[in-house]
Amino acid sequence: MKVSIIGATGYAGAELLGILINHPEVEIAHITSESQTGASITEAYPHLRGIYDKKLTSMKDLSQFADNQAVFIALPHGHAMAIGKPLAEQGVKIIDLGADYRFRDESIYEQWYKVTHTHVQSGAVYGLTELYRDQIKKAKIVGNAGCYTTASILALAPLAKKHLIDVKSIVVDAKSGVSGAGRGLNLGSHFAEMFDNLKAYNIGGHRHTPEIEQALTDVSGQEAIISFTPHLIPMSRGILSTCYATLAAGVTPADVDQAFEELYSQEHFIRLLGRGGYPAVKNTRGSNFCDLGWHIDPRTNRVVVVSAIDNLVKGAAGQAVQNFNVMFGFAENTGLTKIALYP
Repeated sequence: MKVSIIGATGYAGAELLGILINHPEVEIAHITSESQTGASITEAYPHLRGIYDKKLTSMKDLSQFADNQAVFIALPHGHAMAIGKPLAEQGVKIIDLGADYRFRDESIYEQWYKVTHTHVQSGAVYGLTELYRDQIKKAKIVGNAGCYTTASILALAPLAKKHLIDVKSIVVDAKSGVSGAGRGLNLGSHFAEMFDNLKAYNIGGHRHTPEIEQALTDVSGQEAIISFTPHLIPMSRGILSTCYATLAAGVTPADVDQAFEELYSQEHFIRLLGRGGYPAVKNTRGSNFCDLGWHIDPRTNRVVVVSAIDNLVKGAAGQAVQNFNVMFGFAENTGLTKIALYP
């Protein structure tokens, strides 16, 4: 199948390219970059030398995508809509790795991202495969789930679905490697600023908050309100999300165990470490897996769920390919069989 990547020189775009190069059902038609149009991708990413040296084009020439079955958009928020709308009108299926198509209610997007939504009623489906698979199968546009959100929603969905927790009591404490901030220059992610450092940011105002709330409201049927605090840690990639919630009356540890087993026991990319398990980011680095472990604190009547993913794979490019596979009827793990890099 012919596919293209719009925004191939960002971290997520480059990760996506690395996956699609080895996808047996894919021919990469075009890769784009507005800042490096005409250059070889190897100038931006020398690790691709001898493997893939295609030249970058401009996304402004929409005719180049006319014979594509799908286009992946890996652009900052606010930019996908402008190209997504005409591509959708041409019948090209879209997987957007940014935030433009993640919300059913565009006013929530506008409130949190401070950008006017220009492709309203697009019919986009939220791209967290394990929870929205049936809708993704029929989707023409998928808004790929975010990185913090993927880790946090997968951690909490079984408990919310079975009404085992108070969905207004949720606290999410999440930590991300600095690649989540993108490849652009930023003082806060410079080596001298981050080495031997750990810092919280955007407390109470991070844009992934309403995305997590939307999904947990969907699965529980009750309005979810969370307190979300993200942190940057001095490593290049990975997310560890520790999620706390108050248990509903009468809920037993066995009920919690059963909820995770029922929802995820057949999921290829979810690895259940069980009650007492401690996920670690190194065990998912470079892979599309999400590792989950949970703990019951009887003293506080809380459940604590720990989730580990690679933010650039399961939290971005791998999730996008997983959604692509579902949209086009391929085996869900096609092109995604890479195991974690260890040590």
